[in-house]
Amino acid sequence: MARRLRLGVNVDHVATVRNARGGAHPDPLRAAAMIRDAGGDGITAHLREDRRHIRDHDVDRLKSEIDLPLNLEMGVTEEMLGIALRVLPHAACLVPERREERTTEHGLAVAGQEERMTPFVAKLKDAGIRVSLFVDPDPRQLLAASKVGADIVELHTGTYCEAEGAERQRELERIEAAARLTIELGLECHAGHGLDYATVAPIARLPAMVELNIGHFLVGEALFRGWHASIGEMRRLMDEARGLTL
Repeated sequence: MARRLRLGVNVDHVATVRNARGGAHPDPLRAAAMIRDAGGDGITAHLREDRRHIRDHDVDRLKSEIDLPLNLEMGVTEEMLGIALRVLPHAACLVPERREERTTEHGLAVAGQEERMTPFVAKLKDAGIRVSLFVDPDPRQLLAASKVGADIVELHTGTYCEAEGAERQRELERIEAAARLTIELGLECHAGHGLDYATVAPIARLPAMVELNIGHFLVGEALFRGWHASIGEMRRLMDEARGLTL
């Protein structure tokens, strides 16, 4: 029987709405509790250098008050390393970051940075934190991720989600090939960025896939349908793609 996929839900944009007005509402912690009750398997939060959405106290509370694994997305900086070593999330997903970008635009360039990345990854792993690298579905990046000691790669699905027709099919084939390579390299395979109800099934169907991380779309859907209905529909589509529904 096909393995059930884990669903991690990113709460960044609950904090975006909060920060637009100031104050404490809506609270990402409350969203995380509802995600847990709705069937989410983990919580993802990206602590950006400019603190545009998730803030330090959000990370502390998500780790200490929510009984789901916390996946901390973070840049490869000494500041973020110190925070991760203090908070000790379940996993740290290393991502590229530029202040001027609205959202993460591409995967981390691990190839060519192995000398810098290897000790950074080692410090996280020595603290008992699983290390994931958010990378494009490029064999060079997967080989480099293996070389620096990552446990996981999260394949960037944004280009696939934005493409149409034959171009989308080509991007899907790139992701399929990358997912197969993760097995050969002994890397756990995750995917995320831009996934929605229309695009999730082909990614969920990939045999190597273990976890999907979805945020912006589910936050938007929850505004209209609530967390239980939004996550329930995503869960149904993921399970159906894996052949796990009756």
